[in-house]
Amino acid sequence: MTENTRWVYGTDHDDPDPYALQPGNTYVELIGGPLDGQLLDITALTAEERAAGALLMTDHGAYGVGGRADYEPRPGCPDRWDWTGDVPW
Repeated sequence: MTENTRWVYGTDHDDPDPYALQPGNTYVELIGGPLDGQLLDITALTAEERAAGALLMTDHGAYGVGGRADYEPRPGCPDRWDWTGDVPW
């Protein structure tokens, strides 16, 4: 991920550099769904939290504003999380 041009999830829309990776942080690529191709910073997650995946807020999913996209780690490929569907909040 040296020449990153992928959006980091959670970066504000008016951030001057939404593609900046923080040195020493751990990122996974989100595959499929409304957040496809974005990177998620998982540095602060415990091993248990990483294994469980994440429900990520998005206005672009099936439930619109306030909806969540469900991403889970890909078996055998810990640096990619696959979309499993959208859920209402």
